Amino acid sequence: MSASTIDLTPRAGAASPGRTLCLDFGNTRLKAALFEGGLLRELVFLRPDACNHLQELVDREQPSGAILSSVVHHDPQIDELLAARTRFHRLSNHSRLNFTIPVGKPETVGADRLAVAAAAADLFPGKNSLAITLGTCITYNFINTRHELIGGAIAPGMEMRFRSMHEYTAKLPLVKGDWNVPLLGYDTATNLQSGVVKGMAFEIDGFIEAFRERYGNFNALLTGGDSAWVTPHLKNKIFADPELIFKGLYAISRLNLS
Repeated sequence: MSASTIDLTPRAGAASPGRTLCLDFGNTRLKAALFEGGLLRELVFLRPDACNHLQELVDREQPSGAILSSVVHHDPQIDELLAARTRFHRLSNHSRLNFTIPVGKPETVGADRLAVAAAAADLFPGKNSLAITLGTCITYNFINTRHELIGGAIAPGMEMRFRSMHEYTAKLPLVKGDWNVPLLGYDTATNLQSGVVKGMAFEIDGFIEAFRERYGNFNALLTGGDSAWVTPHLKNKIFADPELIFKGLYAISRLNLS
């Protein structure tokens, strides 16, 4: 994409003061959410020509601010566009957050994990929360009552599990997830689906129960593109929200774009 296709000209005074664009660039998809007056108004999956698509979105909606969480090597012109046309913040461990990271190496915590931790701290203040994201990987992020992100875990996600069984064996087929999978598979495909989908549910329930046993005043939050397949198979009560990462980004934007 040539630079000439992207309009980086600032447009002073054109933006709507109540609109914030929150962007989540993950390993599978690039997504954008428009907040207005604190409410999520629109969710957009960006096209392969993401920079052009984003320029169209900015031209149409005229947001005053934008925040970006990225775990991929995206087109740097996207940052240039947002910086020229909005008050822009790129999420990192240097961002002002509504929680602290008192242990480990804060610089190694992914931006997506920072966002879901911010959502947990914002939605459930003063409580222990385990925020679980089901994407390319499953991430478990624990935020305590003092709003400290003190650790978690990372495990293979659904597609990674299906793909690894296909690619590391001679004959197992590549199948896809489904919410309606049996406990007892009756053919190869349903055996694989049961092992992955039910296995993920058992794993998540196990983590939730272990954290609940150790910590009181506890909430479990679930989000991510694969959460719809797994949620029906969980026995623990959870707070499921597919847009949790965007709500966390919006909470962080309030601290960094004011």
